[in-house]
Amino acid sequence: MITVHTNSDGALIEVELSGEVTSKDYSETLVPAIEAALAEHDTVRLLAVVQPEFKGYDLGAAWADTKLGLSHWRGFDRIAVAADQGWVQTSIRLAAPILPCPVQVFELSELEAARRWMRESLGAIHVIDLGGPCVQVSLLGKLDPEEYGRAELDLDNLLEDKEGFRLLVDLREFDGWQGLTALASHFQLVRKHVGLLDRAAIVGDKAWQHLAQRAAGHILGTRTQFFPSDDIENAKSWLAAG
Repeated sequence: MITVHTNSDGALIEVELSGEVTSKDYSETLVPAIEAALAEHDTVRLLAVVQPEFKGYDLGAAWADTKLGLSHWRGFDRIAVAADQGWVQTSIRLAAPILPCPVQVFELSELEAARRWMRESLGAIHVIDLGGPCVQVSLLGKLDPEEYGRAELDLDNLLEDKEGFRLLVDLREFDGWQGLTALASHFQLVRKHVGLLDRAAIVGDKAWQHLAQRAAGHILGTRTQFFPSDDIENAKSWLAAG
């Protein structure tokens, strides 16, 4: 059996699995809940609470589970599973590397921690005044759109008294975006202030980050330069010079 609970805005779905789960449980309970949530949100977060009496799936439910994953492959922002059964935990951990979103496994005794992980952002943006016209924006972890909203306010306040600025983008601990909505928010944050931007330095190690610097030069319409992670002080000096 599957029981579904949704939070107030509908973007977080908590499901309880007990007894034997059938294809009817999927078609009449879980699938409609997920599709209703995706009609209102770009992505949803799913918390599965596996009760001790859970016996597994029948064959129809196993096929329904596969179809659900394939049809909504990009629809999940985050998945957590709270379960005490070793075989359930092992199955989720084996599947996690091929899933397109962060996945975490918890014991049933850690249910509140699982709920907290579902609500929290996996990343953060720090906006730092380096003095003069120089501003550092550090991207940490895996970012969701809400973090960009907070960073936009910080950047607005910092640039309020500046006639122009030079930007250091620190990607040393950046793991990427949680879906296309967060990616779009990233470029919106940058473009809003592009008219004030004099030059930009990008610091990181990954090959895609170096390629991002080249793309940023075209997007931002200003001079940009890439620096490896251990060269961040030179990046700051390059921004401050001239």
